[in-house]
Amino acid sequence: MPDFLTRRGSVWHFVRRVPAEFAALDRRGIVRHSTRIRIADDRVGRRAARVAERLNAALEQHWKALAANGAPTGSSRYDEARRRARELGFDYVPNDQLIALPIERILERLEAIVSKGVTQDAGARAALLGTEKPTAFRLSRLFEEYEAATKDETRDMSPDQLRIWRNSRMRAVAQFVKVAGDKLVTEINEGDGIDYTEWWRERVREDDVAVKSANKDIGQLSRMLKDMSIRRRLNLPDIFKGLRLRGEIEKSRQPFDASFIQNRLLTDNGLFGLNEDARLVLYVMMETGLRPSEVVNLRDGTIFLDAPIPYVRVAADGRRLKTEDSARDIPLVGVALAALRKRPHGFPKYRDKATALSATVNKYLTEKSLRPTQDHTVYSLRHSFKDRLVAVEAPDSLIDSLMGHKTYKPKYGRGPSLELKLKFLSQIAFDAPDRPL
Repeated sequence: MPDFLTRRGSVWHFVRRVPAEFAALDRRGIVRHSTRIRIADDRVGRRAARVAERLNAALEQHWKALAANGAPTGSSRYDEARRRARELGFDYVPNDQLIALPIERILERLEAIVSKGVTQDAGARAALLGTEKPTAFRLSRLFEEYEAATKDETRDMSPDQLRIWRNSRMRAVAQFVKVAGDKLVTEINEGDGIDYTEWWRERVREDDVAVKSANKDIGQLSRMLKDMSIRRRLNLPDIFKGLRLRGEIEKSRQPFDASFIQNRLLTDNGLFGLNEDARLVLYVMMETGLRPSEVVNLRDGTIFLDAPIPYVRVAADGRRLKTEDSARDIPLVGVALAALRKRPHGFPKYRDKATALSATVNKYLTEKSLRPTQDHTVYSLRHSFKDRLVAVEAPDSLIDSLMGHKTYKPKYGRGPSLELKLKFLSQIAFDAPDRPL
């Protein structure tokens, strides 16, 4: 007889004892599932064996996941009960709500326990009878629970994007715990939201923290709490409703004047004290308007130097683009073309390390007095790029296409061609530095 198959009544069943190594993590002892294949229709169990193989593979994967993540928490048991209910053809209904339903709805589930051959399966009984309760967790575990529940939302992030995403949310949770205490998440109330908002208000007053930073932190906490309230059926109050700080100002970076870029950064060789990779990245930014993260992630397959019009392609290549409109092709002119001829495979030194690049460049610009104001940063080159396009009267649609801006307009046609983009980029190209790149 095939492995883990047994005859039970008129139907083949999958039956396997939980291995000793997983016994502490899966307390079912013996796992039983009906294959739903009648013995009369499959005398030697060939079809049932294929079903058993699939059930066994899923079961072993489940055990390995338990071993990797440790003993199942109340939340994971609740999630597993909901999954099993769906697997058995029902929605999960908490027991206190189930008993209020018409008796025939309850009988359907009781009959399913018998007909599906899961009378000895405690997990299946809990799933169909709704006896597994959602378990609250402490605030200090908020991010851990949230991250586990939203893995599908971060699957397309690069390692550095994921690091930034994680750090800001972990920091917000840690700060909230300091203010509200490490209570159960079901014990939070509107007073905790007010206390935390006031803590941020004091920081804005005394430490000159930007209101935008405070509201971003509050917004992330609010999103995590709302998501977990829905996913865990915790019915948490919206403790941050109406509590965003007022006075938020969108502070725009100052663009470098085109003459400053040409005379101080290029002609005067102002950037030659930078390491070569960082300097070449800046040259690409000057002529393309690409974001730092877009330049450092160029590589084979997105750099086309041998095309009739050399160009680069911004694509979701192992990372999440800022917006859908960020995907675009940019012709190469001037110092950008010269820089990428020196780096035809991109910039491995800074790949997925745009934050490190920006820190290096901004420090250098400060030390060399190449920041006209504190509002001028490496990102200011992108703002300068747009101003230069406006100066040569490039159409708004072409500027948006080159910048990768989200326009909120319906998309028609293919958009500006490489030839049209090249026409305007050639008009704003810089002269090369006095010395070879």
